[in-house]
Amino acid sequence: MSDNTEYSPHGLDAERSPSAKVKLAAAAVGIVFGDIGTSPLYAFRETFVGPHPLALDDLHVLGVVSLIFWSMTLVVSIQYVAILMRADNKGQGGTLALVAMISRYIRKSSYGWLTVMLGVFATALFYGDSMITPAVSVLSAVEGLTVVESRLSPLVIPIALILLVLLFVLQKRGTARISTLFAPIMIIYFVTLAVLGIIHIFQMPTVLIALNPWYAIQFFMTDKVLGFLALGSVVLAVTGSEALYADMGHFGRGPLRLSWFGFVMPCLLLNYFGQGAMILSLGDAGAAEAIENPFFFLAPEAMRLPLVLLATAATFIASQAVITGAYSITHQAIQLGFIPRLSILHTSETEQGQIYIPLINWALMIAVIILVLFFRNSSNLASAYGIAVTGAMLIDTCLMAVLLMAVWKWRWWYAVPVMLVFFIVDGAYFAANFTKVPDGGWFPLLVGAVAFTLLTTWAKGRKLMRERMAEVGLPLDIFAKSGRNSTARVPGTAIFMNSGSSGTPSALLHNIKHNKVLHERVVVLTVSIGDIPYVDPNNRVEVKDYGDGFYRVILRYGFMEETDIPAALAHIDMCGEPFDMMNTSFFLSRQTLLAAEKPGMMIWREKLFAWMMRNSATPMDFFRLPTNRVVELGSQIAI
Repeated sequence: MSDNTEYSPHGLDAERSPSAKVKLAAAAVGIVFGDIGTSPLYAFRETFVGPHPLALDDLHVLGVVSLIFWSMTLVVSIQYVAILMRADNKGQGGTLALVAMISRYIRKSSYGWLTVMLGVFATALFYGDSMITPAVSVLSAVEGLTVVESRLSPLVIPIALILLVLLFVLQKRGTARISTLFAPIMIIYFVTLAVLGIIHIFQMPTVLIALNPWYAIQFFMTDKVLGFLALGSVVLAVTGSEALYADMGHFGRGPLRLSWFGFVMPCLLLNYFGQGAMILSLGDAGAAEAIENPFFFLAPEAMRLPLVLLATAATFIASQAVITGAYSITHQAIQLGFIPRLSILHTSETEQGQIYIPLINWALMIAVIILVLFFRNSSNLASAYGIAVTGAMLIDTCLMAVLLMAVWKWRWWYAVPVMLVFFIVDGAYFAANFTKVPDGGWFPLLVGAVAFTLLTTWAKGRKLMRERMAEVGLPLDIFAKSGRNSTARVPGTAIFMNSGSSGTPSALLHNIKHNKVLHERVVVLTVSIGDIPYVDPNNRVEVKDYGDGFYRVILRYGFMEETDIPAALAHIDMCGEPFDMMNTSFFLSRQTLLAAEKPGMMIWREKLFAWMMRNSATPMDFFRLPTNRVVELGSQIAI
């Protein structure tokens, strides 16, 4: 397979017609922008009533609005949309795809391992983010009921829990039918944001002077400590930036840039400026009441209940997108070897990317329920939210530095000033959120630490297993020469799965030892997952014929693809007769781990790795093997 093969089943931006790009841009509004689109429900409010309250005067209101505008411009528009979206891995985006691409260039360098670890930790933080996002989004929307009628306050948590449980229960059915409604609902939602903002901007047009960065600078110069701490809440306005980059493979950079610059960003900014204008236009008493939930106070009293319903629908869709993202990143991590095989169900017969992973779904649901019951309201949850988001942003900035210098080969006098700006901005956001660790920021850090331990333990354990198996392995060509005449042959085909691309699998050796026969056709099959998202079907198969019915077959897949072995075997015509599943047996090795005299990992990590192995999905499900044609042979291995 050539590493330079540019293959993507979704096509390239350049091949799309203008009308197709517009349709994709509209569809992206319903899927990609839900997280950042629901931030106006709580971001502006939290800056003033969060852990470090601010005065409701011109200095602070204009300063905060200016900070939101320039944060959105620098972080989302420039860092993610303008720069990182250029860094696609054969069309795919996201932290793991970026790490896989960078690794191809710096794999042998002294800091290549550090890049991988940063990517793994960003993935670990994402799981914390995907737990908090549904909780804080849905809670903040349902809390709008208290603006309509204060006596509804006791119903907020029960209603939010019912909606969230319903959200996770529906995942198994898939979203193919209802996803067609996502884009129209979100477009209506964003238009509503813009209209509400424009109404108040017309009433107080002086708020537009906050476009001048001087008002953000003046805020910092006047209130240095509070200005720094306010960044911890201002950053909530740019949550979801990663989603723009991660979903690039589904829509392409062109449609995403079109929807962001042409529709989503203007609507968001109009709403934030509208919230600022409303607070400035009210007296002290009115502003103090409105700041408790400024998003819903934008609407006339008669329209607040419909706005609550619309916002709830938008947060439901935003949460759906985050959950789907958790499935997608888990699938990538499995293929790249950081997570054990898990049961993956397909919820659509036509869309490959629509998957459902039961373990992830129920783990997220339990975590979300615990978060809602523990933190009780969206303000408390917002304290826990920022640390995961800013941590991932800072890691993306580190990876961007490697990208500019090692991959794109920017000259240092161009790269250093650019990176310095983003390190200062993202570093300041992360530092400001770190002060919120005691108030709830500990939760995503705890989730990230646990996930990071699991991911790295699995990757390290697999590496040690491959090394130990290679030490005792017998080259297949030697085995074929010695076994072709010394062992009885029986009709049929035997396929022996092998994790490495060399050596004789232990299942084949144990079959000879215990059954003392070989099939007429013996195939040693290796599934190789590359660091590109998709492999051209023409380059998928590699076959080596050792003679007398012995073959080695390597099937290559990208980390975004499904590994369907029977489907791939049906297209192979270089191993004699076509494969007939009714005359084919699959032999799998089932390893039992033993502690070595000199363990490769700490004992507790070896026990953790063994537990993960025992609970991983069987290769039968993962590779879609016919269950009545599979034989498992056990062996012991010391790591």
